[in-house]
Amino acid sequence: MARDGSARTSADELVAFEVATRDIVGLALRSVESLEVSLPQFRLLLVLHERGRASSTECAQALGVVGSSVTRLADRLDASGHLVRGRDPRNRSVVTLELTASGRRVVRKVTARRRRELGRMLDRLDPQERATCVGVLEKLHHLLGDAGVTDGRDLLPL
Repeated sequence: MARDGSARTSADELVAFEVATRDIVGLALRSVESLEVSLPQFRLLLVLHERGRASSTECAQALGVVGSSVTRLADRLDASGHLVRGRDPRNRSVVTLELTASGRRVVRKVTARRRRELGRMLDRLDPQERATCVGVLEKLHHLLGDAGVTDGRDLLPL
């Protein structure tokens, strides 16, 4: 039995969630395919889109990665004109990252593409099924956040 007294998750249920996870990751990958950025690079752009100018340390924490990973991502995105590096005027040793107009365009384009694709699929569901899915996904997101899996800020708007 699970902690709340309900039956343990079955293998079939786990497989269904694994398949759904792969499908959603596939959608995320397809949404950046024809663009000049990778999915990890897009995730950094998304963090900056949501937060505005941020230190590389803050970005690393939001993404759940080490600082050197953000540095490598930022190197590529700076070279391609999607973000700019700066310094915190209060502490010159702190590197800040900020989106450029090109970076903001990429975020808008990817987000719009994902929402269109998801919308096409969700439109095929009955409104009650969609509402049930939303409730379950919100609960799952909450549980994953409670488990320390994510703080919610690094999730991609699908």
